[in-house]
Amino acid sequence: MLDLKPTPAIGVPDQTIGTVTIAETDGVALASVAARKGQLVASEATLKSRLGAVPPVGGAVFGDAETGFWTGSDQWMITASFDSHENLADQWKDELGAAASVTEQSGGWVVFDVTGADMLAMCELLCSVAIRRMETGDVQRTMVHQMGCFVICCDAGLHIRIIGPRASALSLHHALIGAATAVA
Repeated sequence: MLDLKPTPAIGVPDQTIGTVTIAETDGVALASVAARKGQLVASEATLKSRLGAVPPVGGAVFGDAETGFWTGSDQWMITASFDSHENLADQWKDELGAAASVTEQSGGWVVFDVTGADMLAMCELLCSVAIRRMETGDVQRTMVHQMGCFVICCDAGLHIRIIGPRASALSLHHALIGAATAVA
C-alpha cells in the first residue's frame, strides 16, 4: 500500500501577528455521520462508544483519539489525526453499518487553529459568534466573510479551531490575517 500524506490546503507556515497565532492544521481526517430514519438510537450508541458521549446540540466531545461535534439534527462531524485515522470514514461505516450514512470529508475542509491573548477580539471582528460566552466544547456554525464555517472552542478564551471550505482556504486565511492585523 502506498504511504500517502495529506496535502495542506494552502501550506503556509504558522503566522503570529501581535499576540494571535494562526496555524493551518493539516493532517486532520474528517467524516460526517448522519443517522438514518429510525436509527438515531443505534447511531448515538456508536457515538457514545467511540467518543465517550454523544456530541450535544452546539457542542463537541473531545475523545482520546477522535473528536465529534454536532452539525445538525441527527448529524455530526468526526475528526481525528490523519496519521492514525487515514480511513476514518471507513472505520465509522463499518461500525455503524446501516444505522447511518457516513461520508469522507477530509479533502473538503481546511482547518485553522487560532490562539493567543487577542484571539477573542479577533474573533469578534471576524464573525457573529459570541466568543466571550463560548465555553470549551461549544461549537457554532457561522459565516466568516461569506464562507460557512464551524468555530469550535477548544480552550475557552485561548484556542479556537475554525473549519471552513477547502476551496475557499486562501480567502479564509486572508480574513483571519486581516482580523488579527486589525487587533494587533
